[in-house]
Amino acid sequence: MVEEDCFELIERPVPALGPGEALARVHYLGLDPTIRGWIAERGNYMAPVAIGDPVRSNGVGVIVETNNPDEYPLGAAFMALMNWQDYRILVPSENPPVTRLPEGMDLTGPLNVGGHIGVTAYIGVTEVAKPKAGETFVVSAAASGVGSVAGQIAKIMGALVIGIAGTDEKCEWVVDELGFDACINYKTDYVRSRLKELCPKGIDIYFDNVGGELLDTALTRLARNGRVVLCGDIATYNLDVEPPPLRNHRYLMGRSASMTGFNTLDFWERYFEAAAQLGDWVREGKVKHREHVLDGLEQCGPGLVRLFSGEHLGKLVVKVAE
Repeated sequence: MVEEDCFELIERPVPALGPGEALARVHYLGLDPTIRGWIAERGNYMAPVAIGDPVRSNGVGVIVETNNPDEYPLGAAFMALMNWQDYRILVPSENPPVTRLPEGMDLTGPLNVGGHIGVTAYIGVTEVAKPKAGETFVVSAAASGVGSVAGQIAKIMGALVIGIAGTDEKCEWVVDELGFDACINYKTDYVRSRLKELCPKGIDIYFDNVGGELLDTALTRLARNGRVVLCGDIATYNLDVEPPPLRNHRYLMGRSASMTGFNTLDFWERYFEAAAQLGDWVREGKVKHREHVLDGLEQCGPGLVRLFSGEHLGKLVVKVAE
């Protein structure tokens, strides 16, 4: 398990800008499970963060100095991999790309439903899962940023939505406030029995944010032609040994089911489409969200520990500056 003493807070002078560069003041940072993969020696879909380098993190910053006013105008807000730091130098044509935010936009929104969290849920549901009206949609980590939005989108598309979360408070939130049809507490309920009870015809779509034992259990309850969407693997991020293999993958074959992974970066050109639709749903009250905000850059390490202990509700965000 990641611990607070994995991180050190240090001070260095802000470097001078080079040609075409700009300086962003970081305002907010999002704490996401993928950070755990980035700081592991093996990395994940991006190269690992080297010991001594700032931790990579999605964030929002505002340009306070620029040598590139066309690409990075003074005062403009951008969403990018800002890292756990007060200031970040942006170089021309960053890769992964940075996204300029509309003027006046709430700066926490791009780290939740209006940013990569929302886009991940939107693409994962509408492009990969494609639920049909009346189908049963089960989502793990249902009270997380991605899980909570994914379940609401599936509900908009007419699915019966069942969540899986780790506390009664989280289960009550996704049912009473977000409109899920039911939620299973995997720490106190016998998940397999509850899935059989709540999904008597089987699971048409399992939107997986967790992996591990929950995924293995869900495979046994798949409906014929069911779909498993692999979005996250939280259960294995902190293991110091190889995760146990899936035992129930044979159900995919026996029920003519499929299992598909996806990476939001492959769909980033659709950010504004996704953000516009999600914005409409938020204004119409069809998609609700919550941010759990920690104050100060020094809260990044403790916040990442809290992310994996489950001591938060909604999207976990660190406010670095006003």
